Amino acid sequence: MFDKLRERLGDFRKAIDDKLNASPAPEPETKEAPKAEAVEQKTEVKNEAPVIAPKADSQEPPKTGILDRAMAITRGETILSEKDLEGPLWELEMALLESDVALPVAESIIDRMKKDLSGQRKKFLHSTGDIAEDALRDSILNILSAHTLDFDDFIANHAKPVVVVFTGVNGTGKTTTIAKLSERLKEKNVGVVIAAGDTFRAGAIEQLEKHAERLGIKMVKHEQGSDPAAVIYDAITYAKSNKKDVVLADTAGRLHTYVNLMEQLKKISRVNKPDLVIFVDEAIAGNDAVERAKLFNDCVPISGSILTKADADSKGGAAISIAHITGKPILFLGIGQEYKDLKKFDPNWFVDRLLER
Repeated sequence: MFDKLRERLGDFRKAIDDKLNASPAPEPETKEAPKAEAVEQKTEVKNEAPVIAPKADSQEPPKTGILDRAMAITRGETILSEKDLEGPLWELEMALLESDVALPVAESIIDRMKKDLSGQRKKFLHSTGDIAEDALRDSILNILSAHTLDFDDFIANHAKPVVVVFTGVNGTGKTTTIAKLSERLKEKNVGVVIAAGDTFRAGAIEQLEKHAERLGIKMVKHEQGSDPAAVIYDAITYAKSNKKDVVLADTAGRLHTYVNLMEQLKKISRVNKPDLVIFVDEAIAGNDAVERAKLFNDCVPISGSILTKADADSKGGAAISIAHITGKPILFLGIGQEYKDLKKFDPNWFVDRLLER
């Protein structure tokens, strides 16, 4: 998982180091000065060094001034300029795109890195890798942490029953995710009711019912083809009457091209006024998941996302892009088929895995 981006980050670090360590230091210029002069002029070479060093840099117009760069040289340092970063950052942007990070998101990450790195000081012969990696880490964390929602805290502190509606396309693991969250809440002694709101797909009610039976959780259902808004409404009524804490409502998997189903989703939201709307998709879906998240968020604003199959060969970019494009947090990652295989999303943990070498 994330191998491609880690590999390209290594190339990025090396490219900057090679560029900077290959840059001519001021000493060779000062040694050439005495060639045409007698030996007695050697004592004047030391006084020429501060003048020569700035001239070598005067060809570039970096954000930092010539004096700053000259002073840095006398301390055995160099200052990273935008020109130094141009090539390596372009390569890293390509790596982000290859890792399923959407173009506007990749551009946002690179722009922030450029601002963070330009003007950074670096000792000669010391690695720039830590500086580069910290800049990338901060850029990604800035996206993933911009909007936060702690699902467990929300459930604990919100008025009961908490109504949670799940949306997404068919086959992404929405039903299994509902079962996993039911198990998680049950372990915390939270009373759960499941609403079989996917009345469109054949077998959807039976599939969810099997999970409910295994977990020992009440499920409210109607016949196939029934109004899903009515099913969820009845589940909420049951939860209120029986003092249950949470209603987890399944809905039919749909694409944005299914106009009737998207209108149905809007009706579910109008009638039942859910406290949370959670978008579910596969981490391995890449930019397809990003586009779908945007479309669903435009139809009925989501509260956050859950990405399934994060244990598969995911490139990692979907989570970053969905968080950026929807402006909503990633809540959980599905990491297996068992009920307990649901990991609470932690931006720091995610970025550590992304950048580990």
